[in-house]
Amino acid sequence: MNETNERMNEGTTVTEDTTVTEESTVTEPMPETEPTEATGPAPASYHDAEMDNRILRAVGGMGFETMTPIQEQAIPILMAGHDVIGQAQTGTGKTAAFGIPMIQKMDPEDRRLQALVLCPTRELAVQAAEEIRKLAKYMHNIKVLPIYGGQEIYRQIKALSAGVQIIVGTPGRVMDHMRRRTIKTEAIKMIVLDEADEMLNMGFREDIETILQDIPAERQMALFSATMPQAILDITHEYQKDAKYIRVTPKEITIDLVKQAYYRIQRKDKNEVLCRLMDFYQPKRTLVFCNTKRMVDSLSEELKSRNYQAEGLHGDLSQHQRDNVMGMFRSGTCQILIATDVAARGLDITGVDAVFNYDVPEDIEYYVHRIGRTGRAGRKGRSFTLVCGREIYKIRDIERFCHTKIKERTVPKAADITRVKADVIFLEAKAVMDSQNLDEAIARISRAMEQYEFTAIELAAAFMKEKMGDELTDIKDEKPFFKSERRGDDKRSKSNARPYDVRKANEKRNDKRGDGHRGGNERNKEHSHRGNAAKAPGKVFGKPGGNAFEKFSGKPGGNAFEKFSGKKSGKPSQGKKK
Repeated sequence: MNETNERMNEGTTVTEDTTVTEESTVTEPMPETEPTEATGPAPASYHDAEMDNRILRAVGGMGFETMTPIQEQAIPILMAGHDVIGQAQTGTGKTAAFGIPMIQKMDPEDRRLQALVLCPTRELAVQAAEEIRKLAKYMHNIKVLPIYGGQEIYRQIKALSAGVQIIVGTPGRVMDHMRRRTIKTEAIKMIVLDEADEMLNMGFREDIETILQDIPAERQMALFSATMPQAILDITHEYQKDAKYIRVTPKEITIDLVKQAYYRIQRKDKNEVLCRLMDFYQPKRTLVFCNTKRMVDSLSEELKSRNYQAEGLHGDLSQHQRDNVMGMFRSGTCQILIATDVAARGLDITGVDAVFNYDVPEDIEYYVHRIGRTGRAGRKGRSFTLVCGREIYKIRDIERFCHTKIKERTVPKAADITRVKADVIFLEAKAVMDSQNLDEAIARISRAMEQYEFTAIELAAAFMKEKMGDELTDIKDEKPFFKSERRGDDKRSKSNARPYDVRKANEKRNDKRGDGHRGGNERNKEHSHRGNAAKAPGKVFGKPGGNAFEKFSGKPGGNAFEKFSGKKSGKPSQGKKK
């Protein structure tokens, strides 16, 4: 198992730089003021910030000691009462960045709604609500409720009627409650748009603006987004006042400890390559990303048929099904989660060892979100991308956008995968030998050996064969897509050839040409003679026989037009004789 861990952790770490360049399609924000940071040195520890001791106690219980970059900058500004525009990627601690100031501003004695958080997906709403609940663990009488579609609305109405200070919900369901007057906004002090760019991509802009128009003008607003397209800037200009713009610098938006690689393969081999990579590296918890719901379903069924513990996650599943899948993945009952980008957006899953891009993402930004699922909390991780044909161009685009180099690797050999699988079986068997009483099993095997006349080694080999499955053969490497990569290193291109080599090559080429070149050598003359002989009657290409038509058609010679049309051709007009 140590060897397996070494395979997962080997190599240097890769730091992702997500600076947006002119080549990207994302519009950079153009705030009226320069990006603002907290005045003075930003606090490195939660204890350095001016927050309630009960919140500090909750943060300590969650195991956090130092702030993330977005928290260092956002918490002091939000506590000071300013509006905030925060640009940071998923998984950088944004929930605590707005959750801590939000909790501190709440009045426990007021049972009315005081804060609203809008999220793009049900999963993100549930996770953000749970995170805020943990931060408010020792702030008694502060109630947090997630509101989202897919859950019975009457159940939510009952919870709302009991009094809730903080709601975390999706725009559509929040709008439903506002129409029913089960959510009243007159006492709201703070509103947060989390993953704002994703909400706009999902078509929630009209709902968001309707909600913003209904809440009091005197309130604090924070907006967090991984990117800043023009549509988001329009919202900030319309609904925020003197907002402080915070941007986590490229050095801070990092995906540390993630080793990235891609594999150029044939499309028909994608399933087999995915399985072989998982068998070789043996990740305990794996995320596999596909571009379509249909592919998620197809791949999950394929992996299950190969005895992998895999489940699919996409938008067509009911809320109950999604909850079951996520519960299985978090508990370890399911080791492989296959998902689309939208379904996985906002999922906060710890302990992911490897991310597989079964399909190269259509949107370059999704690549950063995908591989950001691993390499968290100081753990090392890997990302694998399967590339077919022209998808190599997308890899080049991702490298330019992220300012990084993704290393190309070859699929492990069949012998290496077989060795790793055998080692895993041996380790599993040894763990059983060390932890359980085998006396009864040994007695049963001894009786079977006498009855069926086989040895213990033969029996162990049969069990291993059944566990290992069919013998593997090496997968043929995909032919490099770029012509410049198809040339072997031992072959010199024309640009690298020496002048002498070029001159000799020209001479050889002239030798092979016929009598059409003046000044040819003796070989040219001989070749010319053979060429003239080939024109004689009864020879084609210097060989006995009729003309070329006879040789290829098997019909008597004559005019080609006559042979194919069945008509006699007229005599060609003769030019004037000089």
